[in-house]
Amino acid sequence: MQPKNENNIAALTHLSALGQYLFPFGNYILPLLIWNLKKNESTVIDHNGRQVLNFQFSVLLYTIVLLLIAIPVFLIIVFNNMSINALFNDHEWIIKNFNISGNSTFITIGLIAIVLLITLKIIEFIYIIYGTIKASNGEQFHYPFTIPFLKSI
Repeated sequence: MQPKNENNIAALTHLSALGQYLFPFGNYILPLLIWNLKKNESTVIDHNGRQVLNFQFSVLLYTIVLLLIAIPVFLIIVFNNMSINALFNDHEWIIKNFNISGNSTFITIGLIAIVLLITLKIIEFIYIIYGTIKASNGEQFHYPFTIPFLKSI
């Protein structure tokens, strides 16, 4: 395989992680397909494919952790100290005595988790583009804060 062709396929592997914006799990399926088809032909493609998949799996793990923090916190805020006298009148729910006082700690933790989640997705997008550029130039790129699920042989 020609080195320029290797670099293009490696760059495409990084760029394919943006498939998450086209269909669910596209950020795992597309890089996995490209990597599996071409990993035996080139060590460059093998390295970049592993990097992309490790980064995507790491982002998934970080997202799950942040959601496991944010969702229960917001549920506690909504249902804590709330007298639910919900009435269904004219296709509307009426909730009386909604009280979030005394939950400033929970609100802060939940908001921090949401802000971290948004920041994580922005950083993910930036690093995918950056990794694509590095791979197209023939440079080896290692995503930061990545757990090595797929180790290099």
